[in-house]
Amino acid sequence: MKRELLPQGAELASEGVRYRVWAPAARRVEAVVWSGDGAAREVGLALDASRYWRGVDPAGKAGDLFKYRLEGKAEYPDPASRYQPEGVHGRSMVIDPALYRWRDGQWKAPSLRDLVIYELHIGTFTPEGTFRAAIDKLPHVRALGATAIEIMPVGDFAGDRNWGYDGVCIYAPARCYGRPDDLRALVDAAHGEGLAVILDVVYNHLGPDGNYMGVYAPGYIDEKRKTPWGGALRFGDAAHRPLRAFFVANAPYWIEEFHIDGFRLDATHAIVDESPRPIIEEIAAAIHERGGFAIAEDSRNDSRLILPREENGLGFDAVWADDFHHITRVGNTGESEGYLGDYSGSLEELIETLRHGWFYRGQYSKHKRGNRGSESRHIAPRKFVHCISNHDQVGNRAMGERLNHSIGREAYLAASALLCLTPYTPLLFMGQEWAASTPFLFFTDHNADLGRLVSKGRREEFKDFAAFESAEARARIPDPQALKTFTDSKLVWDELGDEKKSQTLELYRRCLELRRSEAAFRPESRETWRAQALEMGAGALRLQGGPSDWLVLFDLVGGHKGSLGDEWICKPRSPEGWTAALSTNDKQFGGTGARAYDAAAHEARFDRPELMVLRS
Repeated sequence: MKRELLPQGAELASEGVRYRVWAPAARRVEAVVWSGDGAAREVGLALDASRYWRGVDPAGKAGDLFKYRLEGKAEYPDPASRYQPEGVHGRSMVIDPALYRWRDGQWKAPSLRDLVIYELHIGTFTPEGTFRAAIDKLPHVRALGATAIEIMPVGDFAGDRNWGYDGVCIYAPARCYGRPDDLRALVDAAHGEGLAVILDVVYNHLGPDGNYMGVYAPGYIDEKRKTPWGGALRFGDAAHRPLRAFFVANAPYWIEEFHIDGFRLDATHAIVDESPRPIIEEIAAAIHERGGFAIAEDSRNDSRLILPREENGLGFDAVWADDFHHITRVGNTGESEGYLGDYSGSLEELIETLRHGWFYRGQYSKHKRGNRGSESRHIAPRKFVHCISNHDQVGNRAMGERLNHSIGREAYLAASALLCLTPYTPLLFMGQEWAASTPFLFFTDHNADLGRLVSKGRREEFKDFAAFESAEARARIPDPQALKTFTDSKLVWDELGDEKKSQTLELYRRCLELRRSEAAFRPESRETWRAQALEMGAGALRLQGGPSDWLVLFDLVGGHKGSLGDEWICKPRSPEGWTAALSTNDKQFGGTGARAYDAAAHEARFDRPELMVLRS
């Protein structure tokens, strides 16, 4: 086990427990420690040249509870705590990460080209909502065809339910999901199922309740530099280098002590740092040094994020590219409020996105009130993560409705198949593979005063939307603080017994199996495939690889028909022409069995939304 991994925190050593905490303004700091007998003892800490307070407790051992006492007065939990059994306001626990016996010694993560990501929220993924309970569902995820699970943030937060983006203890797995070893067991079991584990981490802010960073380091926030969560963290300030080190060390900690394979960094566009080497580049490099991979969530469509450092890039392996989702949703629903107003949902927009990875590449954005994006066609397709559903695109809706709640089943199947079969990295949100009936709502469990503000703010957030202009309409938006809002968001696994839902699941499995077995659907570059809008108004994706050519024909709204004879992208390589391999309207997926493609006439007739896969 790598020792002294963390720049601060409580770590076991041969001489006892070593304590270290950054408190630059403090004049006196002690660790107050409780062992099994319940009696407290004080461990004096000394200030070093870096403004860290440090000391050793020779009687210390794993399981000890402790807080830091500042100036001989108030006591506070450790900002770098590995576990908070009493909640984020309670005592921290000394953890021995070496006690867990790993079984994944032969594990090797899949290549980035082979990633199929399944995003899940621990608290709502199972009825129990724990790390251990999630283990039982891993065979389902593997059989689906995913190669990685992406776990929404688990850094501990106030209360017993939260999406995870209000975390304040970024080193401590949330105690409402289980103990640290329970998370290790989940990662271990995932590796045993052939699934990589991606952890969603939040480095752009700390939550509003239970955050004691300001007690230890007053002024760590720059109130003049605003983010959506208030003032910016001072990552570029030389006087706050330990703050930067605290965040840079976090991902390596999850790799070393929990065997995490990769990370999704939340809202990197909101991390303010004008250093010569931005902190997000430093974090990505630290992840790579330990064999992990890094994915950014970033709304800027900035190709520099996913270019290597030798090409003046920031070195991320991939980025969430939400244009695909937005265009697919708008094309099927006609929605135009908020950021969706930047899209028409046209086939032309969709084809441009399929060609480039994202749609905005320097065009003017009404929502952003400026030009957005940069060119991306020279970048490998695996670096763009596409979805038709994720926690944001469901949970940030007032009623938490999923895409399958808003569009017809045939359109949903066509969009689902397209997601699974494009050259880009697909991300699925838990339950979408069977068109779950449950919503995924915004939920919290803050203290009463803060909770009232959150409930009011949630409803006010939608006052400019036509459906919620009246106070009466906004009152119907589920209260984030209500327990029912959380429980209503839990997946109902018994739904898999429903015929239509099991048929939807079968479509996902078939499409992902095709993606896995045929390298043409996982191209390394952009040289072996093309996307084109057909004259009839449908779309086509042509992929070449190995002995076969593949033609994916799709009409996400239905109603288009015409000859394929003059379409260059539809000309078969083989004299035998095209053979139908799959249609979203096949009976095994709950369709009528009729297919849009007529091989004899070499024409297509989309009487309904449909996607067809042809092989030559």
